[in-house]
Amino acid sequence: MNVLLICNNAFLKGNGICTAVQALRSRLRAAGIDARLMATVNHLPEGPQPDFPLDHFIFPVFEPLIYANGFRYAKADKKRIQAAIEWSDVVHVQEAFPLELIAANIARKLGKPVVGTFHLYPENITANLGMGKPNILSTTVLNAWRDLCYNKCSHIQCPTEFVRQHLLRHGFTSELRTISNGIEIYGDEVPNTCTDTPKIPVKILCIGRLSNEKGQLTLLKAMRHSRHAREIQLQFAGKGPFFEKYRKYSNRLMKEGILGFEPVFGFYDKNELRDLCRESYLYIHCAWVEVEGLSCIEAIREGVVPVIAKGVLSATSQFALDERSTFPAFDAKALADRIDWWIEHPAEHAGMSAVYAESAKHYEQSLCTQKLIQMYHDAIN
Repeated sequence: MNVLLICNNAFLKGNGICTAVQALRSRLRAAGIDARLMATVNHLPEGPQPDFPLDHFIFPVFEPLIYANGFRYAKADKKRIQAAIEWSDVVHVQEAFPLELIAANIARKLGKPVVGTFHLYPENITANLGMGKPNILSTTVLNAWRDLCYNKCSHIQCPTEFVRQHLLRHGFTSELRTISNGIEIYGDEVPNTCTDTPKIPVKILCIGRLSNEKGQLTLLKAMRHSRHAREIQLQFAGKGPFFEKYRKYSNRLMKEGILGFEPVFGFYDKNELRDLCRESYLYIHCAWVEVEGLSCIEAIREGVVPVIAKGVLSATSQFALDERSTFPAFDAKALADRIDWWIEHPAEHAGMSAVYAESAKHYEQSLCTQKLIQMYHDAIN
C-alpha cells in the first residue's frame, strides 16, 4: 500500500504536528507500508527532506509570528501535488489549509481515497493573534475547514474522543474514528518515586510551546497562591513567542520572594525530556486549547502525576484519572490548591505514580498504527 502523507511543514522542532507526522511515517514503514511525505523543504539543508518537496510560502506580514510558533506554509504546486497523488493508493492530509484542500480536490478527481487527521483547533491559530477563547473567527475557520477539506475525506482520525464529539457537534459528516497519535512505550521500569516527603526542591515540569493557548502563565500565577511556592522549582521545556514574557514574570516572582528556586527554561530532545520527567514530582498541563497533548502522556509514562487544565477545548484532561489531577482552565488558585495537595500527600502521590504509568500503555504506538492501517484499508475499499 502506498500512503501519501501531506502537511505544510514536518521538520521544525517544537511543533506537535511535525513530531506526529515524522513518527507516523516511521511507524508505517516499519509495518510494511510505503509511506511518503509531501511537505515544505527542510530549512536545514543537511537534515532529512520530504519525499515530495514543496517550496516555502512566505506569508506576508505574519511570517515572523508563524515561524515563532513553529510553523511554515508550503506553496501548493498543483503539478507536484498531482504527481505525488498519482503515485499513492490513499492520501492522508494532516491539516485543512490551502495545500490540503487543493490536494483533496485533486485526489477526488483522480479517484483516490482521502483521509484526514484533526491535529489542531482554529483556536490554536487565533490565540496567537491575541484572541482568547472560542470566537466568531475561529467558528468561521472551523466551518471552512469542514466544508472545504474534512468533509471531502472518507474518514477522519480524531486523536481523542473529546475531539470526535466536538466535530460531531459541528456538523462533520465523514466517518470519525478515535485513534491516538500514540507514544512509544519502553521496556525499562518506571522509577519508584515513593518518599516520606517530597525532595526539595519539588520539581514541577511543564512541557509545551511557550504561547498563548498553552497557558503557562496560569502556572506562574499559581505560585502566588501556593503554600509551598518557596519549595518548588518550575521547569519549562519548550520555546515560543512568550519566552521573554514568562522569563520576566519568573524573575519578578524571585525578586518578590515568592519563589525560592529560580525557574528553568530550556528546549530538550527526547532522551533529555525522559530524564526531566523522572526527576519531576508533578507535570502541569495548562493549555486551554489542545487536541491531544502527547507530552502529557509521555510524562505519565514515566510515572509523573499530572495536573491538567479542564476546559471547553482541552482534550488532555481525559488522561486525568480523578479530580485531584484536574483544575479549571485559567484558575491559578485552583491549580495551586491541587499542587499543594499532592505535595502534602506523598503516599497518595507515590501510589498514583504507578497507576498513571500503567495507564499510558493504552496509547502505545503500535496499537494506534494498526488502527490507522485499518482505516486506510477501509478508505480504499
